[in-house]
Amino acid sequence: MGEPRLRLVGRVLLGLFLTAAGVTHLGPLRTEFRGQVPSWFPVDADLVVLVSGVVEIALGLALLALRSRRRVVGVVVALFFVAIFPGNLWQYLDGVPAFGLDDDRARLTRLFFQPLLVGWALWATGVWPRVRQLSPRPPAPGRAG
Repeated sequence: MGEPRLRLVGRVLLGLFLTAAGVTHLGPLRTEFRGQVPSWFPVDADLVVLVSGVVEIALGLALLALRSRRRVVGVVVALFFVAIFPGNLWQYLDGVPAFGLDDDRARLTRLFFQPLLVGWALWATGVWPRVRQLSPRPPAPGRAG
């Protein structure tokens, strides 16, 4: 069974989004991304930004190129979005302005988009419906289980 067109578009868009975001980590928005690295984090903020940028590029390209492994890539992308959430949370808690998020309300609103990204990764790669399909269904009335 082929990949549904809407999921294909979602996967490609997410792959392009991640690749572009990763590129901005390495150049134009590098300083902005440092604002998301907690000051207590034991690794140099610039190194974290560079490594996360490379990881985002790799994940974006994997979404675009590894069609036969899209479910595995989808889980990894979703886990990546979960892993970087503390940076977004830190930016809110510490009140760090970056990316035009200059007030607490804007930074708080941004936090609600991370679960959407996790869902997008799982949906666009076919993981989310697949999980539902594997869950046991009760037998139909009047039929033996």
